[in-house]
Amino acid sequence: MDFFGTIMAPFKWLVSIIMIGFHDGLSAIGMPAANGWTWTLSIIGLVLVIRAALIPVFVKQIKAQRGMQLLQPDLKKLQDKYKGKTDQLSRQAMAQEQMAMYKKHGTNPFSACLPMLIQMPFFFALFQVLSGISQAKDQGAGIGAMSHEQVVEFDASSIFGAPLSAALLHGGAGNTAVVVLSIVMILAMTASQFITQKQIMAKNMSEEAMASPFMRQQKMMLYILPVVFGVGGINFPIGVLIYWTTTNLWTMGQQFFVIRRMPTPGSPAAKALAERRAAKGLPALSVLTGKRDEAADAAAAAAVEAKGQRVQPQRKNRKKK
Repeated sequence: MDFFGTIMAPFKWLVSIIMIGFHDGLSAIGMPAANGWTWTLSIIGLVLVIRAALIPVFVKQIKAQRGMQLLQPDLKKLQDKYKGKTDQLSRQAMAQEQMAMYKKHGTNPFSACLPMLIQMPFFFALFQVLSGISQAKDQGAGIGAMSHEQVVEFDASSIFGAPLSAALLHGGAGNTAVVVLSIVMILAMTASQFITQKQIMAKNMSEEAMASPFMRQQKMMLYILPVVFGVGGINFPIGVLIYWTTTNLWTMGQQFFVIRRMPTPGSPAAKALAERRAAKGLPALSVLTGKRDEAADAAAAAAVEAKGQRVQPQRKNRKKK
């Protein structure tokens, strides 16, 4: 076994154990053990377990993002301080001051990537498990925690006529069901990812964040990442596409909840939340502390009042005859 295989072995066992647990549970309540939908729901169950386990990490990510929002004015001052200084000592001093600032406020710019980084080993493990199904069946062996009988059972299972272990680029091009289902799943996977990132940029970013140079990179990634995953999707087995589409839908729903209930300070979503609370007669709450925000309360009340006022028509002054 190579180095990468050694690292991935525990993840393959964990992924397959979770799938088998859901499969056995579904079979126990009457679903056919060899049915493709039983295995499909087992893959969806795997997503639910992993994403539920990542909720504490997601909460830390939100807190870190809020901290980064508070740091924006200080970071701008730091950038202005070293503006035009390109020598090595200045760049090193700026980096050290920046890291000290992150440490002081208990935040990290890389925390936004943490949930994705934690998920990747499980994604690759599932890819290896499903991609190795046919080979394990031919060799009379199991894969991960799956026995040989379960491997044969999974290899024979399908949904809408498309085997769960088949990939569009690897032997599935001749199967119309595989082609159609793969294309539909790839489109759903890329669309859900695009919508998730788009709603963050459109509703949950402050004016300072929108004006930062980092935003240009984010806009590029908004269009590049769906293309990368879309092209890569032709290599993914149907089961992996189900996993990735389901986790993208979870992320989209999760972001919708966060944007509506816990928006970024200064973002359009935060202003909309304050206006909704003011319209209901509730005090505005700071999305950073959860305490009453008197300034936001007054601003939201003024906005609601302005919307409710009717502009009276002005009569033109007529000259006396």
